[in-house]
Amino acid sequence: MAIKSIKVLLLLVTCMALGNAEARVQSLDAIVAVVNDDVIVQSELNTQINLLIPELQARGAPIPDPATLEQQVLEQLILERLQMQRARTIGIEVDEATLSEALTNIAARNGMDLMQLRAALEANDVSFDDFREDTRRQIITSRLQQEEIVRGINVSDQEVERFVETERDSLITRNEVRLSHILIALPENASSTQVEQAREKAKGLVTRLRRGEDFARLARANSEGGRAQEGGDLGWFPIGEVPSLAARPAQTLGRGELTDPIRSPSGFHIIQVSDIKGDTPKPVTQTQARHILIRTSEVVSNQDAKRRLEQLRTRIVGGDDFATLARSHSDDTGSALNGGDLGWVNPGDTVPAFEREMDRLAPGEVSQPFESPFGWHIVQVNERREQDTADELLRLRAKDALRMRKAEEAKELWLQRLRDEAYLEIRLDALDD
Repeated sequence: MAIKSIKVLLLLVTCMALGNAEARVQSLDAIVAVVNDDVIVQSELNTQINLLIPELQARGAPIPDPATLEQQVLEQLILERLQMQRARTIGIEVDEATLSEALTNIAARNGMDLMQLRAALEANDVSFDDFREDTRRQIITSRLQQEEIVRGINVSDQEVERFVETERDSLITRNEVRLSHILIALPENASSTQVEQAREKAKGLVTRLRRGEDFARLARANSEGGRAQEGGDLGWFPIGEVPSLAARPAQTLGRGELTDPIRSPSGFHIIQVSDIKGDTPKPVTQTQARHILIRTSEVVSNQDAKRRLEQLRTRIVGGDDFATLARSHSDDTGSALNGGDLGWVNPGDTVPAFEREMDRLAPGEVSQPFESPFGWHIVQVNERREQDTADELLRLRAKDALRMRKAEEAKELWLQRLRDEAYLEIRLDALDD
């Protein structure tokens, strides 16, 4: 994730559970929810609300009324707590080496080293220890969702073909976009009635546009933007110079698609991606690889996993069959049945730690044991090839996009199941009384 400033970093990364440790030592801190054998207290809830409000304001998003906002944030805290409990149940942990690597990467993405990151956090009144633990929780949550959701996602060839046909624009590398714009303006210090009237007018225009009415004609008749008389045409923008309000739509919308109304201090905006200039995917190096995974747990330490893999590697180098050992010893049940075979792997298909080790190997070479978020591995590269067919690369991108889309849908069902199976007691109403 590209993070442009440390303030944005703080909003995004610390919005999960800062203040948790402090809250638990406040004996008079009111309990707002019981989640199985754990509790959420008022100070945790207040911390999340105080972090969320500036983020909503920065995005120009409407801020719900206090009661609604409190309920929404509490629900998010409940889901986060349930995931951490589930992770503990199945033995997912993050050791200090993995955590340190993650923190170093966060600092590097912001042009800092670890000491500079610590100083920047503390300058914004954020404890580095809290930041460390929040990062640990995010890694654990990511591993948990990978284990329980992503592994089970399948994408058919027919789905890929349909996606390429209907959403080809979203798969190309965008260099420039042409944007059109309608503004329903609001006066400074607008009343709630004025805001609601402007919102409804903008919604009505979006409905008419999606039914097929001409954008330029509606812009000339309704927009209060500076280019209204040009039909709202803002012209071409290099993708890196798109105004922040339109940055996400410019990356994600197809040719001719438009946003729902976007709120900003000046009013409600409707953005259309009128046209796109871009490149089809460039050739990539694919790697055919196989691996053996040993997961750590309460009974299998890092040292145990590493030692077992060292022994297996010695046997493989000595002539034992990799596939046979993978079937007998690998904890990756999906690939173990195929002798550890991962098939043809594209850049970005695996986690960074795995890809780095794999990329260092020559064909036929077996790696030393190494750690990834999933456990300890040895990997062998069988072959490499350049994949230079643009249509095939588009299909690969389509498959990744579909997998992520399905994972998001599956995640909602999974979270709902976690919630349904939990013992929950919400005490907000009692506190309000």
